[in-house]
Amino acid sequence: MMEIERINENTVKFYISYLDIEQRGFDREEIWYNRERSEELFWEMMDEVHQEEEFEVEGPLWIQVHALDKGLEVLVTRAQVGKDGQRFDLPISDKLKDLPVDERIEELLDQQFNPAKDELDDEELVDEPLEFLLRFKDFEDVISLSKRPGLDDIFTRLFAYENKYYLYVEFDEEIFSEDEIDDLLSILLEYGLESHLTIHRLEEYGKEVIEDNVFETLRKHFM
Repeated sequence: MMEIERINENTVKFYISYLDIEQRGFDREEIWYNRERSEELFWEMMDEVHQEEEFEVEGPLWIQVHALDKGLEVLVTRAQVGKDGQRFDLPISDKLKDLPVDERIEELLDQQFNPAKDELDDEELVDEPLEFLLRFKDFEDVISLSKRPGLDDIFTRLFAYENKYYLYVEFDEEIFSEDEIDDLLSILLEYGLESHLTIHRLEEYGKEVIEDNVFETLRKHFM
């Protein structure tokens, strides 16, 4: 079980043993050499930190990972925005300051967990689908969401995992404009919270409730 210590408003420290890591389905070696798996483990731990300490992940993060004899010690600090609304008080390199928030977090994770792996080419990044995962405390919230208009063109899957429901959504950028995606995400986030679990973990350990067309399927059964 993870040991979590809240240092201050913007900093949290947690310790996880290698045994706990393996019990979560991760191999001790792959977290250092497999970027996707290391990020999956990190966001799973951050979900747990958020639930226990209400530590919101917002803005840039400074992440330090220390490998100990029996586990990992991780220190996470949120950026503090300066009075001008632009400056971030974080001990990060000039290279990282120029990156968008999400890329900055991934770059920091890559430096800590996987320093030897080459960065992906820009062409590979363009091919990745625009996907999100939302967590719902209550199935009724998913049903209520399904009644909102204009959502049926989104590719969706519904999973149950650890007494919560997870909605996987994938946007086809040939169908939706950037503004339309932003508007739809705003609607989705009225009912659920963004989760940093991965679809791969849900496919392996969760139960798929609806394999596609989630909203249309729910309306057929609950309207």
